[in-house]
Amino acid sequence: MSRISYFQDMLSSLFERRTSSSAKPDTRGMLALCNSLLADTGEVSGLQTGSALLAKYSRADREHKLAFFQSLASDFDIDTEALAKRTSEYEADRSASNLTRLLEVAEPRRQELLRRLNGVPGGTEALVRMREDLLEILNRDASLARVDVDFEHLFSSWFNRGFLVLRPIDWTTPAHILEKIIKYEAVHAIDSWDDLRRRLQPADRRCFAYFHPAMPNEPLIFVEVALTAAIAGSIQAVLAENRDPVLPEDAAAAIFYSISNCQKGLRGVSFGNFLIKQVATDLASSLPRIRTFITLSPIPGFMTWLKAQAEAEPEGEQAALYAVASELTPDNADEATPEVVAGLKSLVARYFLQEQRASGGPIDPVARFHLGNGASLRTIHWLGDRSQNGLRSSAGMMVNYLYDLKSVDANHEAYSRDRKVIASREVRSLLDARFEPQNSGKQVNG
Repeated sequence: MSRISYFQDMLSSLFERRTSSSAKPDTRGMLALCNSLLADTGEVSGLQTGSALLAKYSRADREHKLAFFQSLASDFDIDTEALAKRTSEYEADRSASNLTRLLEVAEPRRQELLRRLNGVPGGTEALVRMREDLLEILNRDASLARVDVDFEHLFSSWFNRGFLVLRPIDWTTPAHILEKIIKYEAVHAIDSWDDLRRRLQPADRRCFAYFHPAMPNEPLIFVEVALTAAIAGSIQAVLAENRDPVLPEDAAAAIFYSISNCQKGLRGVSFGNFLIKQVATDLASSLPRIRTFITLSPIPGFMTWLKAQAEAEPEGEQAALYAVASELTPDNADEATPEVVAGLKSLVARYFLQEQRASGGPIDPVARFHLGNGASLRTIHWLGDRSQNGLRSSAGMMVNYLYDLKSVDANHEAYSRDRKVIASREVRSLLDARFEPQNSGKQVNG
């Protein structure tokens, strides 16, 4: 621990003792506390007021939290008259003093309120939890969306890559962190501590997580990695209890098979691109024989999309394939005919390469994540995930996204600029003219 961190922790501890032992309960309402916090000029009084506000918010019920956010939206918004006046003043005289006056009113007052709350001991995590509440109640009041804009704007700065710390997670990691890994696993559920041990303890397994100094016990995002002799095509093979472990020095591929965002309150703040690239770089340095960095990823929206295609053309071939796919179970999936398998894989290729959002890019969120990070779509695997959930969401199929460290930057730029989907010849060859979208005019980029 650095000297600065040590003294910051000591001062926070002294402040917490003082406020908990000597301060009287603050009886003011949350709106009054907000106004007081913005008016406070003393550091101690500001910390006391901020702590009182966070404590009162944490005890509030759903209706009072809704009222609090509504107050942030209306009472702490931009003063448009003052902004117009000071903009005119700055336009007439672009002096430093006029710029300062303009900047004072150029953002909502609630942004400064959130900044001051962030300075309270435990304030960063409290604000992340506060945004979780906000995201849950956004649909009750559309005006709250502008409050969320401020949260996302500030979080993007506070959780900048430069502040994050990459830490390896293994079986010796403290239990309270391991419990969070079990809790937050979002791709392939961890059923028990034994299941977790199988993912962390063997020599051919790795796990890494990003942490923020203000939330040292809360992982922000983590990735689970399997070191393998060849590219994996099914999650069953990766997680098999009776598999033959690969010696790390003999591994040829690193399979990123699960990437989980842990904090709902940080939605919209992306860490994944940094995480994957840094983990791949670290592994390449420590295990130079590994040349292939690749994911084994789900296709969470495929069956929902295919259902919509079937409903749009009930007598078509896609409807027939959907009917078969929707009846797949772990027990009968192997009975699918080659024609069904080929048809479904062709539709997955169309789903990735030809179906796009109005704003551009694939409709699949996992594809947008990896392609935006510079990966390329390499392989589509039949029955890559034959679990009930895998069959229900993607007819059991999974895909590999390849992270070629020599081309990820160029791929990222191509995707960011043109929403260009970089895909292998193998994937592009799966497209079937029978399933071409009518009047699409969309091109397959490879």
